[in-house]
Amino acid sequence: MKWIAPVVLLGACGGPLEPVAESEAPAAATPVTPAPVTPTEEAQAQIAPPPATDSAWVAQGGTVAVGGAVQASCGSRPGYDGYTLQAAAGTQVRLEVTHAGSSLYLDTGLFLYGPKDANGGYAGPVLFQDDDSGYGELSRIDVATLPTSGEYLVVVGWGNAAGKKYRLQVDCVGGTCVTQPPPAPSGHTLTLLEQPLAPGLQTALDAANTWREDQYAYLRRFDFAWPYTGAAALEQAASAVLAMPLYAGYRADPAPETFAYAQLQPRMNSQYQSLHPALLSTYGRPPETVQVRSFFRRFSTGPNGDHWRTLNVILLPSAYKVLVYEQTGHEI
Repeated sequence: MKWIAPVVLLGACGGPLEPVAESEAPAAATPVTPAPVTPTEEAQAQIAPPPATDSAWVAQGGTVAVGGAVQASCGSRPGYDGYTLQAAAGTQVRLEVTHAGSSLYLDTGLFLYGPKDANGGYAGPVLFQDDDSGYGELSRIDVATLPTSGEYLVVVGWGNAAGKKYRLQVDCVGGTCVTQPPPAPSGHTLTLLEQPLAPGLQTALDAANTWREDQYAYLRRFDFAWPYTGAAALEQAASAVLAMPLYAGYRADPAPETFAYAQLQPRMNSQYQSLHPALLSTYGRPPETVQVRSFFRRFSTGPNGDHWRTLNVILLPSAYKVLVYEQTGHEI
């Protein structure tokens, strides 16, 4: 069954222009209506999430398995197909509307919801979404970590459909999809994949950065694959961050501090402290123990006082995320 978007047509389809024989060409004085052209990426609007995901509205297109794929035809109008996906807690998947098996010039959106709640719906915010990270205007989510065991909903949306086809593929990444993953090998290092901040967090950070000229903060979010039993360690997260050239200067800190996340808030400059609860409410997967490894740098003292920076590496082990909060300050 298809979900049909209730309002605006997101794009229009058109084929290539047909050549016109010289004898059939209109006279110079006759107005000519331009023929439709195939939509370009610049002309396409972003595919919006479906308007609701409760049990009364969702029309499911079927099921898709981890390691499997489905192919289907779009409707004649903008709309959505939903596919259920069964997964265990900690499963990490790659979702893609693939170039192979999908029609040319198709514009898609990809959305992941879940897990299914006690009422049989998928209420709540979108866990992961993407518009154009795949081939052309197709969609791809490189790493999606599924926080709990259960049934999830993968939604494919399309704009310029007109009978085009798409192919949705779901791959396991990092090996977390197997029933009994092995323990982490000795010396295992994390590979961090940077993801954009949630819009609300980015807005709050940008606003706070305008308050004082001598104080500034940076916030980055990274996901990582964890195909092993147990949980990643804070030391592994900190090592992965310090391996980045941008943070090389913090390696000289002889005594970095380790503390519980609750202790970070009073160490944050006052204008940023509202971010403290927002980070957990946005990315946390309770119950989980969140810890911080904090590094410090002081710059040479000059006539205008000392300048300092702190780097705080925050590990959310159940959410498979590392947050990096860096702030600067000035002492006279």
